[in-house]
Amino acid sequence: MFSNFDFGVIIRTLPYLFYEGMTFTLMLTGLAALGGLVFGTAIALMRLSGYKVLGRIAGVYVDFMRSLPLVLVIFWFYFLVPYIGQWVTGASRPISVGAFASSLITFIMFEAAYFSEIMRAGIQSISRGQPAAANALGLTYAQTMRYVVLPQAFRNMLPVLITQTIVLFQDTSLVYVLSITDFLGAASKVAQRDGRLVEMYLFAAIVYFTISCIASFGVRRLQARIAIIR
Repeated sequence: MFSNFDFGVIIRTLPYLFYEGMTFTLMLTGLAALGGLVFGTAIALMRLSGYKVLGRIAGVYVDFMRSLPLVLVIFWFYFLVPYIGQWVTGASRPISVGAFASSLITFIMFEAAYFSEIMRAGIQSISRGQPAAANALGLTYAQTMRYVVLPQAFRNMLPVLITQTIVLFQDTSLVYVLSITDFLGAASKVAQRDGRLVEMYLFAAIVYFTISCIASFGVRRLQARIAIIR
């Protein structure tokens, strides 16, 4: 079955696959996770605020993003952001954004909808007595969230946040549709150039599977440590 396979093509292209492809994938994952967490926390605070308008706006945003296929959102932002930039700035032509910037904005805004629900659950898991005690000590709402609630919510939800980041790592392979050279895009280019589609796509699947499994094992270990601390 494997007599016609040429696994040597994998060894020959490892520097290209990892130094260019995987480096880009990890960079996009890290930046998107960080941006999505910050934006998602802001959305969670909007939903938990006492202002109904802010809560409804945040709720509509979350429901809207979570009801769309990610690949569709990627295409939308890639083709629409230049025209939105033209409308905002009043330029005579669409603003050149670039595939990387467009994909990064897409992942931040898309993942923020999921991170916001995780952070909202984490904030709601904190005992109401703690914000009340902080208020009695004279802390403002912002100080209470910054120094009391959010650190504990982040710690409680850290395993879930990392799990969502693993999903994000897998989803970054969709930037291949924009011809960006991420890990899957690099593997695809080699596969088409050398005519070794099965070998390259099989290797890409094994790499994604291995990294995700190792990260998932780390999440389970982290959950056990957090349970002990509690």
